[in-house]
Amino acid sequence: MARRVSTQRKIGMTVLAWAVGLLIFFPILWTVLTSFKSELDAISIPPKFLFFDWTTENYQAIQEQRNYFAFLMNSVYLALGSTALGLVFAIPAAWAMAFSPTPKTRGVLLWMLSTKMMPAVGALVPVTILFRNFGLLDSRLGLIVILFLINLPIIVWMLYTYFKEIPGEILEAARMDGANLRQELFRVLAPMALPGIASTVLLNVILAWNEAFWTLLLTTTNAAPLTAFIASFSSPQGNFYAKLSAASTLAIAPILIIGWFSQKQLVRGLTFGAVK
Repeated sequence: MARRVSTQRKIGMTVLAWAVGLLIFFPILWTVLTSFKSELDAISIPPKFLFFDWTTENYQAIQEQRNYFAFLMNSVYLALGSTALGLVFAIPAAWAMAFSPTPKTRGVLLWMLSTKMMPAVGALVPVTILFRNFGLLDSRLGLIVILFLINLPIIVWMLYTYFKEIPGEILEAARMDGANLRQELFRVLAPMALPGIASTVLLNVILAWNEAFWTLLLTTTNAAPLTAFIASFSSPQGNFYAKLSAASTLAIAPILIIGWFSQKQLVRGLTFGAVK
């Protein structure tokens, strides 16, 4: 029998949850508010929260100085391209590890995860040399490959976790009915693990969208995404906080909108198999 929860406890937990949520969201809210301030109001002491002269001049200024949509399209290509490439390799790998494991499977999974613990700067020199020799510097293809490689361990781990929750008997029944490997993957396994795949796709898009280290070091103009768009407003003359906030707001707006409308699917995917 489930334990009853008192009304006071429910109210207390609700208030606590809202407080934590607002605390986490406050930096984003402050960035958005600062984007509508003048540069003088943005650095005023004490800070002005709501009572200031609202203006859109920062958005007009950054549009005149930079082509926002060019940076936006680069971010879209990099996020979707690296995610699609990751799924092509991760789905068969996760299927093999989940349904045809070997004594070394666990070790391989831990090794893949351990690669995320290495500082990215440790691979900067060899990666830069390889990109230079293959002509991939400042190219979308080069960044898609690097983003695919750095996020592949996470994609494999997430898909492996989701696939492990699917009974192997279902796949065996499909084989007995004459399904080949391709049909087993795409007609049986993929539809059953769709919530998990969807959350994996969304998480990888967010990670690729937010990647700043490699996108700032391996690009200049042609393949520069929104992370470079933000960095371009930090100059030796000083940090123009209002313009930086406007650029940051434009950069995070698409991914915030996507996350807002797909939050149910994301939560469903991240909790896939957690409740028996």
